[in-house]
This record gives sequence, C-alpha cells and structure tokens, in this order.
Amino acid sequence: MRFWFAPVVIFGALLTACASTPPLRSNEHVVVPADGVLPPPTRQDTSNQLRTYVLGPADRLSVEVLGIAELSRSVLIDASGRISLPLVGDMIAAGKTPSELSAEITRSLAEHHVRDPQVTVNVVEAVSQVVAVDGEVDEPGLYPIVGNMTLMRAIARAKGATEFATLRHVVLFRTVQGQPMAVLYDLRAIRSGVYPDPQIYANDVVVVGESQARRLFRDVIQGTGLILTPIVALLQRN
Repeated sequence: MRFWFAPVVIFGALLTACASTPPLRSNEHVVVPADGVLPPPTRQDTSNQLRTYVLGPADRLSVEVLGIAELSRSVLIDASGRISLPLVGDMIAAGKTPSELSAEITRSLAEHHVRDPQVTVNVVEAVSQVVAVDGEVDEPGLYPIVGNMTLMRAIARAKGATEFATLRHVVLFRTVQGQPMAVLYDLRAIRSGVYPDPQIYANDVVVVGESQARRLFRDVIQGTGLILTPIVALLQRN
C-alpha cells in the first residue's frame, strides 16, 4: 500500500508545483509590454548606454596621438566620468563613444596649436557595460557586453542553466525612458527558432526561473529511492 501511495502523492505535489508559476503582469513598478517585446533603452536610461559601445566610469582607455608619444597614454575614466590629458586638461568621457571622444580630443589639440592631430581612442578594459544574469544559472554575476550580446549568449556566459531551471520562465528586466519594464521569454522556443533571440543591452537583468517541481522531485527521490519514469518525463517538459 505504501509503495503505491507515495508515487501518487509525489505526482500530485509535482503537478501543483509545475502550475504554481504566476504569469508576468504589469503593476505600479514594472510594465510588461502587451506584444512581449522590450524596446531598446536610451542613453539616459543607463547613463552610458548605446548599441555601439559607450564609455562609462572605470573603463580604461588607450589614447594615441600619432607621432606624439608625449600626448599618448593609458587613462582611466573616474567616477565622475572624466579623464585628464596633456594640453586638453579635464574632459567628460562617459556617455560618448570612442570615436566621439577621439573627435573631441582632436578638436581640443588643434585649438592648442597641435598641427593636424590624429587621435585614436581604444577601450583597453570595459567595466561599465554589463548585464546581470541571476537565478538558476551555474555562475550568476555581472558580465560585460561585448559585441552583439543576446539572451542566449548572456545565459551561456553564466555557464548555462542549472538542472533546476525552468527555461520557459526567463525574465528580462530593462529600464526604458526611466520606466522599469519586464518581458517573459521561453528559452526553449528561442532555441527551437520559434522566435528571434532578443538583444541584450547594458544594465539589463536576466533572471532564469526555478522549477520547484524538479527540486522537490530530486529531494523526494533522494529520500525514498523511488524510480518514477512518468514523472521524469513530465518534468522534462517544464
């Protein structure tokens, strides 16, 4: 009697856990777009955000002035978003692209009687442009936005989902024009090509949901030694 009763109780508990994930809805704090698509943020949303790399505090730069070693150097953008260069002095670097900063340094050097300055600005160490990946991933943390970052790539940077992850419940948080927003994604559908892998921007937050059913299943099986093949198949679909 006990042998048959235990699987039934476990099966019922797992079904309840599978159905317990609440839908994502708008509230006074977060907007959930009706079409399920997050618009890209503006620069003001992140203070240093743009699809092409935008400089921010703690980024380290290499400023090269062709043929003038005395004016070339490595600089760190300070907490106020500024750098200091010979002849140029203090200037704001945060919120600009490397090419924009290069053009501004060029103009300033020309104003200080440097003939035909040719300036190149490269990012040596990028710190300000990151995405946070949390929840059921192997290595939660902050990861730099390098090149064309997408949702799948962000999760891969965090070493992938754990055994307790529910890939149908991946939430992407973003602030757009000062308004916090969120969208729920089914990573399985993205992997299958049902819809495109969405773009990830700096200061986005990705949270991979937890399958309470899988965790409960693991705990119960470890305690009882039961083998429940039909329930395993159920969990693999969630």
